[in-house]
Amino acid sequence: MNESHFKQPELGLVCITASDQVRFKTMTRKRLLQLAPNEQTDALRDLYAQNMKRLDAAITFCEREGVHLYRLISGLFPFADDPIGADVLTEFSEGLAIVGAHAIASGIRLVLHPDQFVVLNSDRPDVIENSIKILTAHARTFDLLGQPQSPWALMNIHGGKGDRAERLVSVIRDLPDTIRLRLTLENDEYAYGANQIAEVCQAAGIPMVFDAHHHAINQHLETYEDPSVAEMLEVAKTTWQNPDWQLVHISNGCESFTDPKHSDYITLMPSSYRYVPWIEIEAKQKERAIAKLREDWLTLGFPSHTTELQPV
Repeated sequence: MNESHFKQPELGLVCITASDQVRFKTMTRKRLLQLAPNEQTDALRDLYAQNMKRLDAAITFCEREGVHLYRLISGLFPFADDPIGADVLTEFSEGLAIVGAHAIASGIRLVLHPDQFVVLNSDRPDVIENSIKILTAHARTFDLLGQPQSPWALMNIHGGKGDRAERLVSVIRDLPDTIRLRLTLENDEYAYGANQIAEVCQAAGIPMVFDAHHHAINQHLETYEDPSVAEMLEVAKTTWQNPDWQLVHISNGCESFTDPKHSDYITLMPSSYRYVPWIEIEAKQKERAIAKLREDWLTLGFPSHTTELQPV
């Protein structure tokens, strides 16, 4: 293969910046319920207006920094899965369409990682029902932003409850298209390893987001150059109908290689990640970690071994 033909991976920003340039407002349910009904509506209307503007500012930030992948914060429009929030969000349809068009015109891919409450294979039907309710609200946000019903605008979740793969596949197959066509599954550290989640994705007909750090923890690896990393990356690629949209995650352990807690910067990268199109950078220093990777990793050529970057 001629390595010069490969496009450098796009490095994605996750939710906020290390600086104060990208921040969002929030509100707890306790605080909302302390307000009178009319005050709740007003409070959500103000919060949604603020966060819509801040999302547009986040897109502008990404545009300025040359970042073409941005993960929305899961609490962008809190309580949008409740009737009161859903009604308020409707008021912002026109504004959200403009913000979404800004992202499209800027070539910025918007993705989402719903929170840990989304468990599609729970033993409790009410948990599954609530999970679908949350995903429905997120999908509606993507629709209002004018984003395609495809894995380009993906909603990524974990496998959920262990030893419930069949139930997970069954629930996914029955999801409405607005959710199912955007849904991806990610391997995690403990419940669903890369092999297991790949099998679920293949059975459910949805893409797999491979996380090399989760795989290292799950398999007790000592290096990202273990052959299984490149192998599972290729398996994950086969689940993407459009391989050019394949997304992966990277993080480094804070205190040790397999520490689940994220480090400030990425100082270890799998050499196989040189050939993936999209990488979400899960590091505490956010845009600074992206800038350092661009300087210290993407300018080093295409090594055949783990790139060990110098700490800051």
